[in-house]
Amino acid sequence: LMIYMGIINVITFLAFAIDKINAVKGKRRIRIVTLLGLSFIGGSLGALLGMYTLRHKTKVNYFTVGIPLIIVVQVAVVFVVMNLISIYNK
Repeated sequence: LMIYMGIINVITFLAFAIDKINAVKGKRRIRIVTLLGLSFIGGSLGALLGMYTLRHKTKVNYFTVGIPLIIVVQVAVVFVVMNLISIYNK
């Protein structure tokens, strides 16, 4: 799980970096649904890091509100799953 999380966060950060480079150059952009989808499947920390280190998508509500909400939901899901596992193992 930790390896997956590391890889998906790096991929998400790179997607934000590529989108930023393409935005500056006026080239084809990565779709919003793709960036949010990568965040949703585990890359939310990479997205947050990409947003604020690259100053990209920081004025778009989908991202400034959506990414922190995704992080909260992911933390809650991990908490619930860990509690269910501990109850099941007793």
